[in-house]
Amino acid sequence: MLSATLLIAILTIILIGRLVFLQIHHHALYKTLALNNQVRIVPITPTRGLIFDRNGVLLAENLPAFSLEITPERTPNIQGTLDAIQTIIPLSVEEHDRFKKQLKYKRRNEGIPLRLKLTEEEVAKFSVEKHHLPGVDIVARLIRHYPFNSGFAHALGYVGPISEKDLMEIDATNYRGTYSMGKIGIEKFYESILHGKTGYQHIETDAKGRTIRILNRIPPTAGADLYLSLDSQLQHACIEALNDQKGAVVAIVPQTGEVLALVSTPSFDPNLFAQGIDVNSYKTLQHSPDKPLFDRAIRGQYPPGSTIKPLVALQGLELGLITPEFRIFDPGWYQLNGAGRLYRDWIYFSKRHGHGSVDLEKAMSQSCDTYFFTLAHKMGVHHLHTVYTQFGLGKRTHIDITGEAQGLAPNAEWKKRVYNEAWYPGDTLNIGIGQGTFLTTPLQMAHVTAILANRGHSFMPRIVSAIDELHTGTPVSQLPKPAQVIALQNHKNWEIVINAMQKVVHLPGGTAFRISKGIQYQMAGKTGTAQVFNLKQNEKYEANKVKAHLRDHSWFIAFAPIDKPKIAIAVLIENKHNKTGADIARVVLDSFFNSKPSEVSSDLTGEDETDVGGEENTE
Repeated sequence: MLSATLLIAILTIILIGRLVFLQIHHHALYKTLALNNQVRIVPITPTRGLIFDRNGVLLAENLPAFSLEITPERTPNIQGTLDAIQTIIPLSVEEHDRFKKQLKYKRRNEGIPLRLKLTEEEVAKFSVEKHHLPGVDIVARLIRHYPFNSGFAHALGYVGPISEKDLMEIDATNYRGTYSMGKIGIEKFYESILHGKTGYQHIETDAKGRTIRILNRIPPTAGADLYLSLDSQLQHACIEALNDQKGAVVAIVPQTGEVLALVSTPSFDPNLFAQGIDVNSYKTLQHSPDKPLFDRAIRGQYPPGSTIKPLVALQGLELGLITPEFRIFDPGWYQLNGAGRLYRDWIYFSKRHGHGSVDLEKAMSQSCDTYFFTLAHKMGVHHLHTVYTQFGLGKRTHIDITGEAQGLAPNAEWKKRVYNEAWYPGDTLNIGIGQGTFLTTPLQMAHVTAILANRGHSFMPRIVSAIDELHTGTPVSQLPKPAQVIALQNHKNWEIVINAMQKVVHLPGGTAFRISKGIQYQMAGKTGTAQVFNLKQNEKYEANKVKAHLRDHSWFIAFAPIDKPKIAIAVLIENKHNKTGADIARVVLDSFFNSKPSEVSSDLTGEDETDVGGEENTE
């Protein structure tokens, strides 16, 4: 009995001692732990920066919407909760899958979106049943919206749900509470600037998780607003001119590198991605034969065709291989060393004869392949490759947008490395007229045209012209970024080539003369045709007998006015079946100058050009 009493006394002393130890010595620790049961740290999502065009037209905004979210930590039975929600608001398979993927890597004390955009009826239905579903809330959020729908899709890109892979590349702490980020285009390239900085607040809650009060708040920093160099009116004019044709238009300000228009058709609605695109809609876009998701302006790689001839002529003049007076006789074909294969001029297939006696001006204006076969053979692949790379071909322009392709300016070293084959003289002839394995993008050709317009001065193409980080309404302009300057030994060679390019449009017989009727400005241009497949010896190309996807591509590059260029443009029509690249360019340039009459009044010709019955050629 005495032993039992003694044992009880000892245990009582130990218990009291333990209570004293916990309540007095570790009071601060357990007070903090208790508070942690009541206090939640909740991220405050920053407002994503807006995007405007050069005239302040809103291109990307944030619209309020209600989303249905589940906080795993406060939801005892997640699957049961999902089943219960399904009886109130029907959920798609994609919504279930997206939620379960995010459940694996999201914090359990953060809400995970189940439905991104609820209708008013769905909000009402859920509100009635909410008390049965702990941890499920309707949250007001801002969702990205693109007012012009497909009009700027390839340039702006879009935002989409953050994936597990994305979290490996970003600061996850700064993206707490954020469920979408830029995936392509401007939205991705400037993601860190557009997103802003996440804020936080300490919230005291009761046992049921309901907010009692806010203890502390660190406000978020909104993302910066971007002002693009793109002109929404000119962009719309490009889209209307292309109509239903697959193609691209890129327009650049030569003196700054600012991109005025960046269009690829057909396009798609980026709002589908911002709101969470369903599998069937995505597959429809992905497998469409028209490839609406493919940005032809910066990713499409095509042989440049005859648009490359101004560069070949410029190099020939610099090397002293030709002069403006240098002539050849064109029978309609060219033959290496007087034997072997005949390399046909394009005109041979339509009229079974050549251009006759041809100098540089006629060779350029009527796009005489035989002249440029002759010059390319005299010049050699090394000098051709040199001038092409000087103008930036075969490498990226480093425009401020994701996904740019670099194209290909082939030479002997490339062919040996890739195919382990020797370079032949016929390869030189092909790249001398922009055919063969030569590949360029519409963006690159617009950049080339801008360099020609600037007589050798080059600026890196860019789309964002100003950034407003403080939302003052007075954005800070981004200065032009000069690139390589092409210095000629004889500066007059620029004017010789440009004068020949002027004749392409303004001289009867020029390959683009038909677009000059009624024109109110002087332009320098060059047509081009890119073959999709190789013709056999003496085989004639007949568009109406060729499958649509095998038809030639149509190119046109131009800048205007000639003396004080304000715009350089490249147009690519994929598998031409209606309008040519020159037709599209005329519409776009008319739109540009008609919307800015005060800027070009001193450069007008003063009278309309008239069709005097000259040959209307198309390459």
